[in-house]
Amino acid sequence: MSEENYSNAMRAEVLAQALPYIKEYHGKTIVVKYGGNAMISETLREQVMEDIVLLSKVGVRVILVHGGGPEITEMMTRLNKEAVFRDGLRVTDQETIDIVQMVLAGKINKSLVKLIELKGGKAIGLSGMDGSLIQAKIRDEKYGFVGDVTKINPDPILDLLDRGYIPVISTLGCDEKGNTYNINGDTAAGAIAGALNASRMIMMTDITGVMYDKDDPNSLIRELSVSEAIRMKEEGRIKGGMIPKILCCIEALNQGVDAVVIIDGRVPHAVLMEILTNEGAGTIIRKDS
Repeated sequence: MSEENYSNAMRAEVLAQALPYIKEYHGKTIVVKYGGNAMISETLREQVMEDIVLLSKVGVRVILVHGGGPEITEMMTRLNKEAVFRDGLRVTDQETIDIVQMVLAGKINKSLVKLIELKGGKAIGLSGMDGSLIQAKIRDEKYGFVGDVTKINPDPILDLLDRGYIPVISTLGCDEKGNTYNINGDTAAGAIAGALNASRMIMMTDITGVMYDKDDPNSLIRELSVSEAIRMKEEGRIKGGMIPKILCCIEALNQGVDAVVIIDGRVPHAVLMEILTNEGAGTIIRKDS
């Protein structure tokens, strides 16, 4: 068999194996929380957009929710504005929230929309302020314009999905007084997924998933229940930056999401591996049966 024929045969086999999963997710809603190295690397960024376009083309209703912390810090540096963090949160004064809005709702959001279009998809960019999509309140005055989600208005998202578009959402919120808030990306994605009763929320991170030993990549846990995740946190095996991600996952499940998956955004085509293969690409967390 020639190399070309072998390659074609392999492609056909991959498609055949993916068919049951395509059928399973056709018409279902998936929220992808996008950030980290997968956003910074241009090659990985293109591969993530290719994955999202492919899923959309086979009938999956995909919503892309993105952050942009490194880009915000970079822009602040260029504008001679010092980035200040407290308790892991960016302290956000009026000047900073203006920069956050410029970077998230402007530069990053529109560049992702353009890339999806270049890959053959249909996308429209939104911020959480559009149509009062993400309604929020101030978390604590010591953090400035950092907000907590109070309500999600799913109508703008549903309108776009029904028309065949991929909604690309930046995580800004607003209140009834017109104040703009910087919302944690994981929290916003979970709230959106819950409001839409999504089948999956995929959190792209800079680690393989949840591991028994954080220093051993071979100790990946493929599946966790909520009670198991809580027990690992109490035992100290889930700690540091993984704690708020796990809490966001549990909250999304409590709000109606069928399952949440933590995957390594540094792995090429990790989203497709998670949705269209049996093994998946990270750690899936489900409610207790």
